[in-house]
Amino acid sequence: MTTASPRWFKSSYSNNGGDCVEVATNLAASRGSVPVRDSKVLNGPALSVPAAAFSSFVEGVKAGQFRSA
Repeated sequence: MTTASPRWFKSSYSNNGGDCVEVATNLAASRGSVPVRDSKVLNGPALSVPAAAFSSFVEGVKAGQFRSA
């Protein structure tokens, strides 16, 4: 078990408009998951996404698979 604390960060593409999520990828190797939270609710809940699923999501974003209408 690890006692590492999440190191939260927002995307460099975030424009600080308030509608952001933060991730803590530093826990992926030790816990096998990536916590995700609402940047406006720092002490609120965080989703725990399996590291492989998060990696697939990021690759999909980079490949343009999630374009908005």
